[in-house]
Amino acid sequence: MSLENEKKRWEESTVQPVIAKFKERKAEFKTPSGIPIPRAATPADVDYMEQLGFPGEYPFTRGVQPTMYRSRFWTMRQYAGFASAEESNKRYRYLLEQGQTGLSVAFDLPTQIGYDADDPMSMGEVGKVGVSISSLKDMETLFAGIPLEKVSTSMTINSPAAILLAMYIAVGKKQGVAASQLRGTIQNDILKEYVARGTYIFPPTPSLRLITDSFKFCEKEVPNWNTISISGYHIREAGSTAVQEVAFTLADAIAYAQAAIDAGLEVDHFASQLSFFFAAHNDFLEEVAKFRAARRLWARIMRERFGAKDPKSWMLRFHTQTGGVTLTAQQPENNIVRVAIQALAAVMGGTQSLHTNSKDEALWLPTESSVRTALRTQQVIAYESGVADTIDPLAGSYVVEYLTDEIEKRALDYIKKIDDLGGALAAIERGFMQNEIQDSAYHFQKEVESKNQIVVGVNAFQSDDKIDLEQLKVNPAIEQQQRGRLAELRANRDQVKVNELLAHLETTARSKDNLIPLFIDCVENDMTLGEICGVLRKVWGEYQPPVWG
Repeated sequence: MSLENEKKRWEESTVQPVIAKFKERKAEFKTPSGIPIPRAATPADVDYMEQLGFPGEYPFTRGVQPTMYRSRFWTMRQYAGFASAEESNKRYRYLLEQGQTGLSVAFDLPTQIGYDADDPMSMGEVGKVGVSISSLKDMETLFAGIPLEKVSTSMTINSPAAILLAMYIAVGKKQGVAASQLRGTIQNDILKEYVARGTYIFPPTPSLRLITDSFKFCEKEVPNWNTISISGYHIREAGSTAVQEVAFTLADAIAYAQAAIDAGLEVDHFASQLSFFFAAHNDFLEEVAKFRAARRLWARIMRERFGAKDPKSWMLRFHTQTGGVTLTAQQPENNIVRVAIQALAAVMGGTQSLHTNSKDEALWLPTESSVRTALRTQQVIAYESGVADTIDPLAGSYVVEYLTDEIEKRALDYIKKIDDLGGALAAIERGFMQNEIQDSAYHFQKEVESKNQIVVGVNAFQSDDKIDLEQLKVNPAIEQQQRGRLAELRANRDQVKVNELLAHLETTARSKDNLIPLFIDCVENDMTLGEICGVLRKVWGEYQPPVWG
């Protein structure tokens, strides 16, 4: 008897009589991406079971490393940054003392959109959602006492990413650390800013130039640096499904790879320095399958679409952060459970590094105590759960393999639609991705409001507990202190040299020369982030989003 017929026999003889007696818990069982969930998956539901292969081998469904966590745990990289460089440096030192194995820097909004702390546009925002960095001196303070040759640093910065990378390289030089020894990542993913996050500065064409300049420079000078972290996280935070997260992220990645090739780079010269950034949400099995599907789909794209020959070019290496939008202000202690489930999904899905959110982030900047609990969550998974002792422990689960297949198929359908629209940039300009995300977000909210989707403590199992809003506040004096530091910096630098560099920067921005070496020269001569971005704004202009309707 065939597998399909055997499953039909089981449904008719065993399942249907029971269902006739009892009311089902749900009208239908689907993942948040709308994928139907079988009552009990069987081999008949799986297409690729015989093609699973082994970890560390194409198409990397089971992981990019042949030993995975048996040789080394994922990097435990807690995202942190607030107020001044001094305050953030204290938090980094605390996290490293608690066993964190990598740094992840959050920048404030003025820094993210290329304004100095003393710019009128920065008023009221300095140090609020991340650390304020306006100059190389700020960057030196941020990493004071932290040996850059021993830590891996991720920086969530996009439009001015190349300038912050220049500052990091300059700090390394001051510490006596060669650029070739530096390890880390700049997010540097501008396309998702146009889609989901909004911290863009320049139009797409010059923005892509900054990205390819980073690719070219780091290939030779900073070979251990990930020059881009192509981000599905913010796409998911904006309301996408897991399938859309995979599809839109890989569509953006295709655009970056093509831009680099068009700029004269060989695919196997830059592809191994690409990295990815995904969210982990609450639907455990779908999230595990999502990571596996993304890995397999990217391997095929790189080998078949771009003709990459180096197996390292086929590998999708990714960082994961637990889902910020899943955290609730109501009963915040429930967030510890949510984060643990999400972190476990990321580990079972084969992540290379992980940030676990703190329970109180829906209320205020996380306290040291809540950050420690978030880090301890990773450590308990690593050292006590046993799930890291074997590679891809859910491989061969019929339902996980079925979901992996379905996510890959549905994501590929989206990528084909985007290709038909002319690629990711054209799809963004036409509002395709934005509209799809908005529709998904609206659908989810309707599901919550109708109680088809239960959020514990929000629309069910509520309590009247009062929360003491004793939050970690950013001292408003930070802004004045930053202004004072910038005034002192400008008063004591070589202004003649600065003027020469400003003119040189404008000329180079109008040319096709690589800007990264000049950025390093600029920051080493105490030019500020805002001054550099100001010149680029003058030459390239600012991006204005299209009006749809």
